[in-house]
Amino acid sequence: MEIRGADVTREAEAVGVALARAFRDDPVINWLLGEGKDAALMFTTLARYTHELTEVAVDEDGSLAGVALWDPPRHQPDYPEGAIAGFMAAMGNRVSYGMLLDEELGKRRPEQPFWYLAQLGTVPERQGAGVGGALLRTGLARCDAERMPTYLESSKESNVPFYEKHGFAVTSRFELPGGPPIWTMWRPVP
Repeated sequence: MEIRGADVTREAEAVGVALARAFRDDPVINWLLGEGKDAALMFTTLARYTHELTEVAVDEDGSLAGVALWDPPRHQPDYPEGAIAGFMAAMGNRVSYGMLLDEELGKRRPEQPFWYLAQLGTVPERQGAGVGGALLRTGLARCDAERMPTYLESSKESNVPFYEKHGFAVTSRFELPGGPPIWTMWRPVP
């Protein structure tokens, strides 16, 4: 397995499909999109327009085993016309849920500079095989080299121990309005 940066101009759709498969049973994504919405297109749009760094775990056959979407300190997403069109096509009448999610997450993000792990997902057939850990260690090595802390939101309580094993600690737990809980997590500079 190879960990490398993705070329989102060429690989955005493959990244979107891999993340949609990885998050197929995620409570926040299911709340966000509801039935019949296009998770792959939403994740493609996030990779292409919103997050600055996409890293992928590539199996020997060339397929994506996992994906991590990262933002460097002080990153401010830009929402060009293509992003808005992508979100509208993916989410339809649930775009307001996306805006609410973005607002709720934004309220809780630390003020100091940090690397942000926006998404970390492994395709179902490779879960439990160390793919997510390999992607996370690669990103954390960069954070450590820059002497920067790391922040994330976990949408599943079952993932909290995985992140704790990598030096994160829960800083809060909150519930989305009419939706599932989210755990915010912080990893200081080691």
